[in-house]
Amino acid sequence: MDRRKFLTMSSAALGALITGWQDAMAALTSLTSSGRRRITSEMVTHLEDRLDRLRRLDDALGSAQLRDLAMTEFAFISRLINEARFDEPTGRRLFAAAAEAARCCAWVHFDDGFHAQAEGYFEAAQRASATAGDPLTGAYAMSFRAIQCYTAGDPRDAVACVEAAQVQTKSKATPRFRAMLAARVARSYSKAGDRRACAHALNAARDLIAAGPHDDDPPYLYWVDLGEIEMIAGSSALQLGDPREAIRRFDAAIEANYAGDDQYPRTHAIYLARAADAHLSLRDLDQAVAAAQHAVRCLGGVDSARSTATLEELRGKLAGYRHVPVVRHFLDLTA
Repeated sequence: MDRRKFLTMSSAALGALITGWQDAMAALTSLTSSGRRRITSEMVTHLEDRLDRLRRLDDALGSAQLRDLAMTEFAFISRLINEARFDEPTGRRLFAAAAEAARCCAWVHFDDGFHAQAEGYFEAAQRASATAGDPLTGAYAMSFRAIQCYTAGDPRDAVACVEAAQVQTKSKATPRFRAMLAARVARSYSKAGDRRACAHALNAARDLIAAGPHDDDPPYLYWVDLGEIEMIAGSSALQLGDPREAIRRFDAAIEANYAGDDQYPRTHAIYLARAADAHLSLRDLDQAVAAAQHAVRCLGGVDSARSTATLEELRGKLAGYRHVPVVRHFLDLTA
């Protein structure tokens, strides 16, 4: 199996999937089941707690070590849906849990380079969220699908994914949720080369996150804060060819107490590699190597193909400066 295979779904097929999700959300029907074993609200709470632990393990350990566990969780919840009985409120929560489990499966497959498999799980997440009548869970999955689109496909598809998520959650999302979507669409716009739309979306994200937390914030938004938004702003600036602004935004993220080293080492390693790239663009080799060394330390206990590939790409760029002692030393240590 070639885990580096890029997206197979066409833009037209993705558009049909988005439309299907929107139509299913609009055609919500009653939901009950008459299986042998009864599922209670308390049992679904335990399933939701397991998914929260899965998300946080992924933050710390990386996708390669979590793929089997994520698939097991999704299979278990799916079996309960097919075999158990539950009332309508419990059933909706159960399908929402299935949607989030499928999103977790999609994410770890994408992060480990299995793009086609990730697509299938993203589709499952959209279907389950529509059955649950839960636009937030579906929109959350769609926002991660956008990352796959702008990484391995067409960034315009990424914009379409997030804009669909924004429409579906317009009257339901908390400011923090809307900030997450705004930041994600900003990154998509940067990949598409739309500087003005990117800046507008980032300003909206900052304004929304300034509203503070809300009692109704979904638990899976624990990672969304000003530091994360500024990291996305830095990545977007680098993508748009402005390394000085990228460094300013990465520095602003650290000033906002971004908890990368402790809580999100995989993601922080990617941001640090981008910061190193920005410094390299400005020929500041000492700062580039310092950021690269920090990225390597973050990846010490993480197994993520995406993070490793990002660092290898940076090493390739630094190789052109091997004649400089500080660069040569870094390259030799990380060979």
